[in-house]
Amino acid sequence: MGDVLAFIGCFILFLVGLFLLGLAPTLPAWEGVVFFGGIVCIALSFGIPVGVLGHTE
Repeated sequence: MGDVLAFIGCFILFLVGLFLLGLAPTLPAWEGVVFFGGIVCIALSFGIPVGVLGHTE
């Protein structure tokens, strides 16, 4: 059950990152910060399952 919740959480984090990447061009004053936040969210969504959760056999 924990793996399923981790997958759902990481998938939501990935979608938030995509949303931030799409939102960034519409915010002239904060576009760099929002774009960087999107990159960080997507990187974490891939890094959490690989680094924190480990490998299941």
